Amino acid sequence: MTLSNIMLAVIVAILLLMAVAIGQIIVKLLDGVIRLREIKIYEESGVEEFIRAKIDGAESNLWDRIKGLLSDAVPVEKEKDILFDHTYDGIQELDNNLPPWWLYGFYGTIVIAVLYMGYYHVLGYGPSSLEEYEAEVALAEEQVQEFLSKQANLVDENSVALLTDQAALESGQLLFNVNCVACHLESGGSMPGGVGPNLTDEYWLHGGSLSDVFKTIKYGVPEKGMISWQGQLRPRQMQEVASYIMSLQGTNPANAKEPQGELYVPEATEAAADSSQVNG
Repeated sequence: MTLSNIMLAVIVAILLLMAVAIGQIIVKLLDGVIRLREIKIYEESGVEEFIRAKIDGAESNLWDRIKGLLSDAVPVEKEKDILFDHTYDGIQELDNNLPPWWLYGFYGTIVIAVLYMGYYHVLGYGPSSLEEYEAEVALAEEQVQEFLSKQANLVDENSVALLTDQAALESGQLLFNVNCVACHLESGGSMPGGVGPNLTDEYWLHGGSLSDVFKTIKYGVPEKGMISWQGQLRPRQMQEVASYIMSLQGTNPANAKEPQGELYVPEATEAAADSSQVNG
């Protein structure tokens, strides 16, 4: 058993003892209330009324006695004895005592507050409000990251977006160096007579937009010897590779392969696509 468990057991035992002590105090207070009421009846109404009250109390059921003790309400027939002299708009005020249940509840909140302060802020066994807040924030961040990771793997050629942050480009470069250098070299420019095309110029065999590059990586070009990578790379990884390839534009490595395919001009291609959508 660890020290913290021992201390927790000690605290629980102390709380139980305090609860028993508080219960005994409440019983004594209730007994005192009964005695005070009997003394008040004796002083105000004499011995006969005092004896009658004792007999009535003995003959009344337990629930009536408990209800009377908790409310400390004056019987309706005796309310004239506790009326204030002043009136307002024909309304008179009774000088009733606060209900004992309310007073004991109030005292109980004070005891609970002291125990709470001791447990959480003095002894430090419970987490503070700041610690609970920080734990909730950390949990929320984990949930957000989990959500984003799932969303990232839902990307396809229709929704892919260019990644420009350094971490994503470095990840794309690493994946490129592991999987693509055999055909395109590390520079991306391939070489004269090489297998893969030059990825650093403006000429493309299968389209030069980010969506085109992503699609080429995903489905491959089997007739040209390029395999489909969707079985080996997650959508997010293919997005990183495509974004890294786009960052190679204009690097002009030495001894690169000659241009192949058609010149890709982003502005003209996008304008033609917009025009076709309007006409369509």
